[in-house]
Amino acid sequence: MGCRAGIALALLASTAAGARAASFEFVPAPQIDLNRVYRVDKVTGEVTSCQYGLREGAVGSVGLTVCYGSGEGASAQAPSEYGLVASRHTREAGVFRVNYRTGEMSICYVQLQKEAVVCTAQANPAASGPEEAVATGQAPGRAGPSATPPQNPRP
Repeated sequence: MGCRAGIALALLASTAAGARAASFEFVPAPQIDLNRVYRVDKVTGEVTSCQYGLREGAVGSVGLTVCYGSGEGASAQAPSEYGLVASRHTREAGVFRVNYRTGEMSICYVQLQKEAVVCTAQANPAASGPEEAVATGQAPGRAGPSATPPQNPRP
């Protein structure tokens, strides 16, 4: 009985660890004419994305799922507690990756030329000075065009 209980406990522990290791969060891109969803690994911060694509020349086809792996800045970060936040900017194709423990943020989007999700360097607004905000052209409540390049769905 002791051996069986030990095996059962070991299986339960490995199942629980596997469930924690595979925890993801999904957020749609805020751009209203783009059918794209971003995924973040809540522990490592790795960001990927998938969207609906049409099959070329296939009339009546179901279509296909087009996915983009993690590229520059979007790969695994230091273990922490990550999430994704979409802005309410209807022309924005990217999302914010946030670190709930440190308050750091980065902007992630699909870079079509590289066919990958890329993210800016993580920054913490509390640690940034006004010089940095001016240098990057960011201003609170900016009502200008999207900071990410135009996103045309891939066939």
